Amino acid sequence: MSELVGKRARVLVVANQKGGVGKTTTAINLGTALAAVGAPTLVVDIDPQGNASTGLGIPRTERVRTIYNVLTGDCSMAEAVVPTKIPGLALVPSTVDLSGAELELIDLPRRNFRLKDAFEVFFNDPAQQFSYVLIDCPPSLTLLTVNAMVAADAVIVPLQCEFFALEGLSQLLRTIERVRGNLNAALEIQGIVLTMFDRRNKLSDQVAADVRSHMGDKVYKTMIPRNVRISEAPSHGLPALVYDLRCPGSQAYIKLAGEMIQREKLRPAA
Repeated sequence: MSELVGKRARVLVVANQKGGVGKTTTAINLGTALAAVGAPTLVVDIDPQGNASTGLGIPRTERVRTIYNVLTGDCSMAEAVVPTKIPGLALVPSTVDLSGAELELIDLPRRNFRLKDAFEVFFNDPAQQFSYVLIDCPPSLTLLTVNAMVAADAVIVPLQCEFFALEGLSQLLRTIERVRGNLNAALEIQGIVLTMFDRRNKLSDQVAADVRSHMGDKVYKTMIPRNVRISEAPSHGLPALVYDLRCPGSQAYIKLAGEMIQREKLRPAA
């Protein structure tokens, strides 16, 4: 992984307009897995619920500077970064204050580019040696989500193996196309990760087959199983990989990180 350090970080937004699909779980566990293999990673929590911040063990009392302050121009991205308990993994936290940012951003200059502009300054600082930035988005299409997609190089889409999965996916793909057409022509789909897969449930198999038939190689081979240890981990302020490394969910995220890195290596040179 040492060859990744020193280059501009790849910014990946973890997004789905549908809630409860494992978006935050994917962001914090994928970030943990990337850090564990030597790719320093920054998680940016841009969801007003602040679940990624909680899941990485950052109490609300320690969220002094947050992504809200970055977006409104009160502080720089570097000033908002806090370390986590995981070596190589840092966080820009969020609080409920972010829910009011939507209205405030409307009147600010370059309202769709606030996050992108903050990253440009951040990446120009040679002290910021991150390989990846993962942005955890709210489960809706808001100005926050648009800012994330404008700032991102690519999108990772967690997709729950349930009946309405394809319908939600089609909505998200339309959103990505609109952002690509108007605000960020370089935005691409890094991959679609199937979550909450239950081998005992025929519906999970059917949904997985349907998504693969529609999206082909965009779908990661690795699927994240439905796993109680993954659900328990956030209440302890830990990623599942730290809470229980050997559980099937943790092992799946390790495999997903490897698959994601391999896709990054195969990307055409810019």
